[in-house]
Amino acid sequence: MKKGCGRLVVIGLCVAIFFTTYDFCADQEICLVQAAKKDELKQQNEEDQGRLEDIDDQVNELEEEQEGIDAEIQILSDEIAELMASISLLEEEIEAKKAQIEQAKVDLAKAQEVEKQQYEAMKVRVKAMYESGETTMLDILFSASSMQDMLNKADYIEKMHEYDKKLFNNYKIARQNVEDLKENLEIEESELEAAQEGLREEMDTVEEARAELEAISEDYAVQISKARQQAEVYKSQIKQRNAQIKQIEAEEERKRKEEEERRRKEEEERKRREEEAKKNSQNNNNNNNNDNNSNDSADSNNNSSTPTQKPTAAVDTSSIMAANGSAKGKEIAAFACGFVGNPYVAGGTSLTNGADCSGFTQSVFKQYGYSLPRNSTSQRSVGREVSYAEAEPGDIICYPGHVAIYIGNGKIVHASSAKTGIKISNALYRSILCVRRVV
Repeated sequence: MKKGCGRLVVIGLCVAIFFTTYDFCADQEICLVQAAKKDELKQQNEEDQGRLEDIDDQVNELEEEQEGIDAEIQILSDEIAELMASISLLEEEIEAKKAQIEQAKVDLAKAQEVEKQQYEAMKVRVKAMYESGETTMLDILFSASSMQDMLNKADYIEKMHEYDKKLFNNYKIARQNVEDLKENLEIEESELEAAQEGLREEMDTVEEARAELEAISEDYAVQISKARQQAEVYKSQIKQRNAQIKQIEAEEERKRKEEEERRRKEEEERKRREEEAKKNSQNNNNNNNNDNNSNDSADSNNNSSTPTQKPTAAVDTSSIMAANGSAKGKEIAAFACGFVGNPYVAGGTSLTNGADCSGFTQSVFKQYGYSLPRNSTSQRSVGREVSYAEAEPGDIICYPGHVAIYIGNGKIVHASSAKTGIKISNALYRSILCVRRVV
């Protein structure tokens, strides 16, 4: 009877183990599917993160080119302003010349009028001479009563002739001067108008060039806008996948706890059934005791082996402190190395939970009271520029679309990528744009 009961107990245990194993296998299959899905989501996130980095580089390059175009546009705008000022001055000079020409016309008219009046006076005087009987100069001479009278009349005739000639010549010269002045003023006016037209043509050319550059700048703006929109799409996809990953991890955690609870209950059931088997059969009890002892020994051995956690390797900063440079710069460099191994997070600024390249440099320097701009392009203008040969620990090394902190001996510490996180690299692994010293 006791043996039959013992057999029933064993059969019951087998059935319970079978159904439990069946449920466990089903859960395991679900867990494997979820794990595969999580790995797939993480892989897609890494791919999108790479695309995001490419877009960031593209946006940085476009922004740099757009800044150059905008600088050229400003130069052309300044040139247009200068040309407009020159044209305005020429317009004032042309107006002044026109006023002078009008005055010269008035003066010329006056000189012509005086000449006409002089001519009329001469005609009146000649007419009077004829009417008085002095028909010719010879008659005047031959009418002299003596040689002295003849000489006096000859002298009078000569002086009168010289006076008329001089007066005529003076008015003639005055009128010619006025005509010459008017002609010169008209020539100068023509030259000023030609210069003004030349400036207008030059301004039209410059404005056309500025319009072309503005069109190029607008095209860059469109490309930058499209790139940023695409970046937002990638960020949204990454965010959605992260939510799915968290949900899967939460489900995995729930399953893990359920599995722990199932194992606990299973162990309790096993012990209960073992106790029951002991009461029904002494022989089975002895056998079970032997099996339990071996199982307990195995369990004891398993519990004694606590999994060892791989420690994070500490970064040796002795070489940093021994390098040339300021004490503060070396302190900043050593501090930054303390976060090697932490994750890279696009748009992040946390030294522990994750940061991108500019967020990492900004947060490190913030700990020492230095305020840096948020993006890598703006950080190229902080502090003062030094050559790479003069680089010291704590300097910022600027690359296209990326920044890092120099730690000496040709090395940098930086938030590299989503795959590698914060790490130490060779400073010349990429082409360096500039080196900025903040400390």
